[in-house]
Amino acid sequence: MPKFPKKEADVYDLVNQMIAGYTAYPAVFPHANVPALEDALNDAHNQVIVQNCFLADARIATEAKEDALDDLVAEMKRQLKRSTVDTKDNPTALTLIGWDAKPESKAIRKPGQPRNLEAIQQGPGVVFLDWKAPVPGKRGAVRHYIILRREHAPGQPFTQWTHEAISLNPEITLINQPRFVQLEYRIIAVNASGVSVPSNVAAVVV
Repeated sequence: MPKFPKKEADVYDLVNQMIAGYTAYPAVFPHANVPALEDALNDAHNQVIVQNCFLADARIATEAKEDALDDLVAEMKRQLKRSTVDTKDNPTALTLIGWDAKPESKAIRKPGQPRNLEAIQQGPGVVFLDWKAPVPGKRGAVRHYIILRREHAPGQPFTQWTHEAISLNPEITLINQPRFVQLEYRIIAVNASGVSVPSNVAAVVV
């Protein structure tokens, strides 16, 4: 939902748009009460004048002006609620009075962990990887998967995980893989919010 303005200048800008829209389109907003808005606006303006004229009593005048502004805001909100009901079948009509009916955006969550990764040798230097998508639930949808690989030669420590490939589906065939060393793979799911916890590790020698 749109946020009600907090700055005084923005409040006045919105009320003027509301009055103009309600006056120009009375059939769209049958429950609008333009005189009530105008009275509240005039009262707020008058208190601004009072504040400016009586600087010695600035604190009292400011409180009165703030009270009047609060009353104006309350009247505006009441009428905006009614107008939202009036335009429930055509929410975009609220733009006629300077308001909007944008739906609240839902934050995208990171995807869940890919599951049950398996690595299968399919020929010299060829590895087929197969895994299951994250468990459906409260986590975000997957945009794509990143395949990571590391190597372990006899008598040597594992290499660092490196980016091997990207897949849109939960399977991929990798060619030209290093031979006669242990290869380990794991999968990371990715979407606009970030990356998942890595999958289990699957090892193979090709």
